[in-house]
Amino acid sequence: MGRIFVVELDGRSYRCKFCRTHLALPDDLISRAFHCRRGKAYLFNKAVNITIGALEQRPMLSGMHTVADIFCCCCGQIVGWKYESAHEKSQKYKEGKIVLERGRIVDEIDFSTEVYIDTRPSVSDAEDA
Repeated sequence: MGRIFVVELDGRSYRCKFCRTHLALPDDLISRAFHCRRGKAYLFNKAVNITIGALEQRPMLSGMHTVADIFCCCCGQIVGWKYESAHEKSQKYKEGKIVLERGRIVDEIDFSTEVYIDTRPSVSDAEDA
């Protein structure tokens, strides 16, 4: 097995829930109106840091599709699937697109801009005197 090279995305990104690896940018989000067995899912133009599984024919609510499960390249958890082909003409727009399951990703702002706020009660300087 070779070395894993991870792509770091700038700014806000969708990340793997399990290991926080960057997966997609909000600019690549097409739709939040998708569903999977475990709940909501999002359709993206592209994703990074994924590995693609074997192709299979899968019946979905919108008809039969040829899809491949996708996995986080760092932790190996399944994070969604990729549409390879759609059998119905009205579904062709999905081909080549990525679906990330909402329950397996987190929407986070770039950690380098994260600010620590101390929420413990404090005493002002005037009260110390």
